[in-house]
Amino acid sequence: MKRKLIAAIGIAGMMVSIAACGDDSGSGDSKGTDAKELTVWLTVDAQNNWPDLVKAADAAVRKAHPGVKINHEYYGWPDKNAKLDAVLATDKAPDVVEMGNTEMLGYMVKGAFAPLDTAKFDNSSAWLDGLKASVTYDGKTYGVPYYAGGRVGNWRKDVFAAAGVKTAPKTYAELTAALDKVQQKQGDKFSAWYQPTRDWYAAMSFVYDAGGSIAKEEGGQWKANLSSPESVKGLNEFKSVVDKYMHGDKTKDESDRYIVYGQGKSGMIFGAAWEGATSADPKNDKTGKLKDNLENFVMPGPSGKNLPVFLGGSDLAVPVKSHAQALAAEWINAFTGPAGQKGLMAKGNLPNNKTDLATLKNDPATAVPATAAESNWFVPMAPGWGQVEKAQVLQTMLQSIGTGKKTVEAAAKEADAAIDKVINNK
Repeated sequence: MKRKLIAAIGIAGMMVSIAACGDDSGSGDSKGTDAKELTVWLTVDAQNNWPDLVKAADAAVRKAHPGVKINHEYYGWPDKNAKLDAVLATDKAPDVVEMGNTEMLGYMVKGAFAPLDTAKFDNSSAWLDGLKASVTYDGKTYGVPYYAGGRVGNWRKDVFAAAGVKTAPKTYAELTAALDKVQQKQGDKFSAWYQPTRDWYAAMSFVYDAGGSIAKEEGGQWKANLSSPESVKGLNEFKSVVDKYMHGDKTKDESDRYIVYGQGKSGMIFGAAWEGATSADPKNDKTGKLKDNLENFVMPGPSGKNLPVFLGGSDLAVPVKSHAQALAAEWINAFTGPAGQKGLMAKGNLPNNKTDLATLKNDPATAVPATAAESNWFVPMAPGWGQVEKAQVLQTMLQSIGTGKKTVEAAAKEADAAIDKVINNK
């Protein structure tokens, strides 16, 4: 997907005592069983790319509730949260709202969303692990995964072929051997693998592949875990990639990776599945050669398994101030259920569940992103995680490692100390 997912942090001016406005029963959908009106907020992705799926969900709800009025409002990603924060401070809250999955945590911590009964949503028992984590806080479920977007490797077939490599690597040993050949042939002004140093999504994939993690929960408290032996092993693998194959600016993040890739001075990237195709767009392709030479592949990990990837995507939530929570839950299920997932997959999205994901592996056009998404991870669902992201603790650590300012061990210990100061703070 062509948007960078960011955590919802610093929810300025969010309503006072919002949780007190919710349903004391804790069922999360007992309000509004006889509601006559429903307001649904979605982003423009639905409006522009799959309006037929919205209409189908509306029709299903109207069939069950004749006469119900369904209102839709659509927002761009940069504008949505400011508008949502403002309306949540009033009694005019929407009944359904789309959230980026990394935006959910801050709102769940503040009590902005109603808890939901997962038994009322199709495929909930098979939700992808990373997506399920994004809607779960303190043992309760506050949203429904909508769709996902994963990360894959993307390589220039022409560059690797010139170095004698004709097929995409299946193992990490094959990958590094191929990269070594490309690097030797192209020289030190070329990045065999353009891997921005501050890209913590990629770095943490190596950490989780090695059995490490950003933080662990024990006894209801979160503790940073980047300096554990397993995490350090993963960080050292990431450092090796940056040291050997990344010959660009080692203070950059991944925000313009697709643009840099399009400039033709690198052989591969590891990023969101859309990045390769966007690099090959004529307005980004400065080589004129990328369109027929780029190919996605499943990233192998040093562990011998596929590299676990961060899953981006969207969730649907019901604000705790909604007066139509039961009807909202019905609409969400109609929209994200089997028919909806089939429609979303047809539009190029990954589904919210493992059952549908498995079907995509049988189609050559979707096998790579579907296979890559099977192994996934998500951020710690800790009350203070938003503060960790806001302070860019991981990015700072990775830049120190990548530039050689600090050793992996020293940078990891410093990051752990910074994380531990805030990760349990609401």
